[in-house]
Amino acid sequence: MPVPISQAWTVATYVLKQKLAGRKRYPFVLMLEPLFRCNLACAGCGKIQYPAHILKTELTPEECFKAVDECGTPMVSIPGGEPLMHSQIDKIVEGLVARKKYIYLCTNALLLKEKLHLFKPSKYLTFSVHVDGQKEHHDFSVCRVGGYELALDGIKEALKRGFRVTTNTTLFDGADPKSVRAFFDEMMELGVEGMMLSPGYSYDKAPDQKHFLGRARTRRLFRAILSNRKKSWQFNQSPLFLEFLMGKKTYACTPWGMPTYNVFGWQKPCYLLQDGYADTFQEMLDSTEWENYGTESGNPKCANCMVHSGYEASAVDHTFSGLRGLWSTAKAALSTKYEDPDALAMLNEPVKPVHSYNPLVQIDAGKNQLEETRA
Repeated sequence: MPVPISQAWTVATYVLKQKLAGRKRYPFVLMLEPLFRCNLACAGCGKIQYPAHILKTELTPEECFKAVDECGTPMVSIPGGEPLMHSQIDKIVEGLVARKKYIYLCTNALLLKEKLHLFKPSKYLTFSVHVDGQKEHHDFSVCRVGGYELALDGIKEALKRGFRVTTNTTLFDGADPKSVRAFFDEMMELGVEGMMLSPGYSYDKAPDQKHFLGRARTRRLFRAILSNRKKSWQFNQSPLFLEFLMGKKTYACTPWGMPTYNVFGWQKPCYLLQDGYADTFQEMLDSTEWENYGTESGNPKCANCMVHSGYEASAVDHTFSGLRGLWSTAKAALSTKYEDPDALAMLNEPVKPVHSYNPLVQIDAGKNQLEETRA
């Protein structure tokens, strides 16, 4: 099992309760962003392009607890920014553990070794370390030479001290599927609990807008990566979502499935798009014009999205939609090899990785702002 049985049971019973109650729109994972400040300047993100006064802003532990209680989901992901830069991140985690929430604290791991003493190992806490592939690809992705070694050092130390650790990997156009598969081997050898994957999302503040994947290229890339799979690979995700990435399943987006709460409030409509904010979770649900979002809506901002924050909730909902959904999930969980000769042949196609012909792209921000974000 890539996750503890208690966690799988908690999530399953939570979703079943929502289904039995007839709730069409319910949250699966709360995306809790306690700050936007970061110590990296990734070309595919751009969060630190917010003005300095926004970057200095942090949610208080009490604000975080209120959002978690409002939302009600047992799963909380803490992205950012870099959460380990938050002045009270230990208090936030401690309070959520006390509420028996399953927490995925997302981190680039640059500060992980020096901050581990702030936390206690718990089945409720997982460090989700951002690693975008093997060394050269990861360093290019995060625009930091040596970033890969620092991430691995953090992972090793966290595992040594008994913490749950997963990786999360975002893949952009130009990713080498053979290298990604070798990366999977490296992570499994390290001893991480599981891996999470997502295609790169077109975040509008990102300095590099050239390497986001379209849907057809996403399916082709993930088919090459995830077909002919090794038994040793463990993924901390719905197996139906992985089939969706491979082009074996078709889902509509569930933009409310992973709602976001940050320093501005409840973000409409989802983690990736900023079309306004609400003061309460219920107001966000009631006031968002959901029909305007998702691939089927015709919204150009949603046209190429296949990201986990929109579609993994769809896959989980499908699991609990009836006997067919349960059977599809069981079959996907047990028959994981996905033999595919054509996908195997794709691994031998010549690939020119983006990092082989592009320099690291740095965010063009003022000196004072960068110093502030890296403090």
